[in-house]
Amino acid sequence: MYTLLIGLAIFSSVLLVLVVLAQNSKGGGLSSQFGGSGASNLIGVKKTGDLLERLTWGFAIAIMVFALATNFTTPNSGASDAILERAREQQGGNIDLQKTEQPATPADSAK
Repeated sequence: MYTLLIGLAIFSSVLLVLVVLAQNSKGGGLSSQFGGSGASNLIGVKKTGDLLERLTWGFAIAIMVFALATNFTTPNSGASDAILERAREQQGGNIDLQKTEQPATPADSAK
């Protein structure tokens, strides 16, 4: 499931880049460079702009949804448990994770 969501996020990102490049900007965009003017005459200039804007928002929202979904489906690697086990081994197994010590203050060292 995790791999599927990552793949969909990458696919949506590539499509988002293509849609953004196809939009008209002050320089004309790629839509006018590669025959986009014929398509906009067929569909209509106003409708093409609306479609590209909706696609841009849709792909951006889809990427955010996939990113949040991967957070919930991320496989648990247990890396934090491994770090705690290594710390116990280095200290000779004397680490009590429930009890935390307060750092020494300058007043304590003056006593």
